[in-house]
Amino acid sequence: MTMNIPKKSVVLFLFGVLLAGMCGCSSTSVQPWERAALADYTMRANRDPLATAAAEHTYFSRESANGGRGVGGAGCGCN
Repeated sequence: MTMNIPKKSVVLFLFGVLLAGMCGCSSTSVQPWERAALADYTMRANRDPLATAAAEHTYFSRESANGGRGVGGAGCGCN
């Protein structure tokens, strides 16, 4: 037995869930005493120069269409 649920109600429900999720996240803020933990050295994405260099090399080797992040080349990795 199948249930016939109108498409309009499904779309409205999904839109409501999406809207509620977006509104719920907008009220989050960082308190002044939490900023020290978020500004810590371990929270940096590029804290390891070797890992950053390897990730950059992988990125510009794969993205042949645009040449990577400010590095010229054809994407072969032999710049």
